[in-house]
Amino acid sequence: MAKPESWRFSPEAYRFVTSIDSRFQDLDTMGHINNVAISGIFETARIRFHHHMGRHPQEQGVRWLVANVNLNFIEESHFPYPFDVHCAIGHIGRTSWTISSAGFQKGVCVATCDTTVVTHGAEGRREIDETLREAMELNFIRRPA
Repeated sequence: MAKPESWRFSPEAYRFVTSIDSRFQDLDTMGHINNVAISGIFETARIRFHHHMGRHPQEQGVRWLVANVNLNFIEESHFPYPFDVHCAIGHIGRTSWTISSAGFQKGVCVATCDTTVVTHGAEGRREIDETLREAMELNFIRRPA
């Protein structure tokens, strides 16, 4: 798998940041934060990011389902340093969107994560409503020119 583009390692590319503490129990036998624990950190950041956008699927009578997660582990991460997870909308489709995230420890990008989310209702896939689309556009990733 190819390494993410270098602009992904810049905190300024993202619209939202949240800090999540690493835990001693996240360590693996190699002495660094386990990859599964990092996945959970990105999941927590994704939920915080959705709340930041001011929308919650239950308010709309729909469910948001994770369709794909792509993690890239760039550097080892260590306890007890917190993760600063930066998030932005990387892509908006008709019924799905991608959240592009990068996790930093001590100012160094240690991992990136792209999560594709789809919206479902009682009738199956639902289109993204205009209010949500506007919130996503305000949080779109900043790519270099």
